[in-house]
Amino acid sequence: MSDTPADTPLSSATAPDAPVSGRCLCGAVEIVLEKPDPAINVCHCAMCLRWGGGPFAAVRAANHSIAGEDAVHIYRSSDWAERASCRECGSSLWYHYLPDGHLSFAAGLFTPPAYMAISEQIFVDEKPHWYDFTQQTPMKTGAEIIAETKAAEG
Repeated sequence: MSDTPADTPLSSATAPDAPVSGRCLCGAVEIVLEKPDPAINVCHCAMCLRWGGGPFAAVRAANHSIAGEDAVHIYRSSDWAERASCRECGSSLWYHYLPDGHLSFAAGLFTPPAYMAISEQIFVDEKPHWYDFTQQTPMKTGAEIIAETKAAEG
């Protein structure tokens, strides 16, 4: 393999307080997560499946930095969310939940440290039959997630 930005190691973080770095396939967009949440959440909703061709595995962080913002395309996918992708290679970058402003970054952009693991799966009622995860995690339907969101909004 060649030593291009797309195939070099993404991160060497080993401690929960260490930054984790990642990038899109072509390397035009680079993201650094400060103190990433160890929980990787997986969404099986129809929009996420269409957006990335499979489930969206997401990671959050207390703070982040983004280099290459000129290569980022923002798409308003619903009344409550925007999705970002790389203009150059098409990599899914993040999901922006507009009501509270949080960003959920595509876990595949990073080499997740060993302390990170799938913690929850949502919209499991929309998950296609052709894949399953071996990890046992809490699972919620779309109706459960929507009810939780409405309750949190007050």
